[in-house]
Amino acid sequence: MLAAGVAVLSACGRSVDSPAEAPASAASTAVVSSPWVGRWQGPEGTYLEITGGPGTYSVTVQNLDGPRSFNAKAGTDTLVFERDGVLETIHAGSGPETGMKWLADKRDCLIVKTGEGYCRD
Repeated sequence: MLAAGVAVLSACGRSVDSPAEAPASAASTAVVSSPWVGRWQGPEGTYLEITGGPGTYSVTVQNLDGPRSFNAKAGTDTLVFERDGVLETIHAGSGPETGMKWLADKRDCLIVKTGEGYCRD
């Protein structure tokens, strides 16, 4: 089921598994990391943390009930993971696209679904 929802990260000029896009010196010495790896802040102490790559990631979602971790697969412009039997898709967007008033002024965000978003700026 997870493989059926896989697409790859290129929304907003991002890519996950694109070592060819890195400068030649960086590509020859290190594996290119996804620009989505790291911690993304949500409102009221929530966050989304992404580790791993290329292609296979771990997604930790901290909500008001505490943190939970999930395995995720990279698609062209998404990360896909299964949570509570539901296939969830993470994609890039802006604060207004999250549908959350607390993130409305943000530009660099990841969105799981309307009402569930996390931003860096």
